[in-house]
Amino acid sequence: MRGKMAAAENLLIEATTSTSNKNSSDEYDYEYIDEVCDRGSTVQFGATLTPVVFSCVVILSLFGNILVIVILAKYENLRSLTNTFIMNLAVSDLFFTACLPFWAYYHMYGWTLGEPACKVVTFVFYVGFYSSGILLIMMTAHRYVAVMDPLSDIVSTKGFYSVLASVVIWAFGVLAAIPASIFTKVLDKNRCENVDSYWTLWGIYQQNIFFILSSVIFIFCYSQIMCRLLRPTAQRRKNKTLKLIFTLMVVFFMGWGPYNIVIFLQSLYFWSQSQPPADSDDVVRNCGILKLLDYAFYISRLFAFSHCCLNPVFYVFVGVKFKNHLERMLKSWGGNNNSIRSRRSRLTITSLTSGEEFSLYMTETAKARP
Repeated sequence: MRGKMAAAENLLIEATTSTSNKNSSDEYDYEYIDEVCDRGSTVQFGATLTPVVFSCVVILSLFGNILVIVILAKYENLRSLTNTFIMNLAVSDLFFTACLPFWAYYHMYGWTLGEPACKVVTFVFYVGFYSSGILLIMMTAHRYVAVMDPLSDIVSTKGFYSVLASVVIWAFGVLAAIPASIFTKVLDKNRCENVDSYWTLWGIYQQNIFFILSSVIFIFCYSQIMCRLLRPTAQRRKNKTLKLIFTLMVVFFMGWGPYNIVIFLQSLYFWSQSQPPADSDDVVRNCGILKLLDYAFYISRLFAFSHCCLNPVFYVFVGVKFKNHLERMLKSWGGNNNSIRSRRSRLTITSLTSGEEFSLYMTETAKARP
């Protein structure tokens, strides 16, 4: 133990000497911590857990999102704003999903695919990440309008505005992803990462701000929808709808909340290390913090990245309409070509995918008012 502490002190002196000669814009060199702090266990933990979980997520996401696209193309009007949102969400989730096998490979073997592939995968990943996020925001806002003002033209918008919404969504995703792809390179030890600390912090805080914005919109819109549902005039299927809203909120915050907290703490740790630690005790303490953050990052990221396989379940197949389409398609695949009569002639508020079915009920309620 004494030998290790002495080695730590020597490395500390070397690091202090070397950093004193660096430009102030250069960040602190962490290599001395890597030499003293054995992070092999955390790296092995990520290399073992990540490929297994990502494999399951990829399979489920491909199945669910491709099924959504097939059903939309076969049975729905793609000019509808509602269906435009759903289609784009499925496509953005597929973009996101397509990159997960590369990250799993990266954790196992390092990045051996070259710098162009590093940039392309990073770009596609963040396009899917941000376009999916903005879609969830827009779908939530659309639901809010459908519930609070069911007679609004926005609820039944089609054609040009659907195309415009798609353009805005993907333009936002591309613009948000460009910095990450430009400043990502293959560094030493086969690492596909940002070239400097500035862009690393920029990426972290960009994700944090986006999460906070999404959270505010989700909380406001869903709280207003729940208040409307609790009124005596909206009793039909109320309990099931409230449970669905609660589930959506829990899944969102349990998935993205811990991940954003961890990456924010990582950024704070980075700032705290802009100067060399005072003594060897700080080196040991930093080692422990770094390991805990590594474990927390690997675990929270798995929950967050699983959203791409959960979106089809919570945002599409909970609706009666899509359940009927799925049943119809499965029967046609099974060789039963007889026409299927709809078993649900009544209006329903089960689906929160777009607010359309709920808005139909609310529209009838509004018309019936004196």
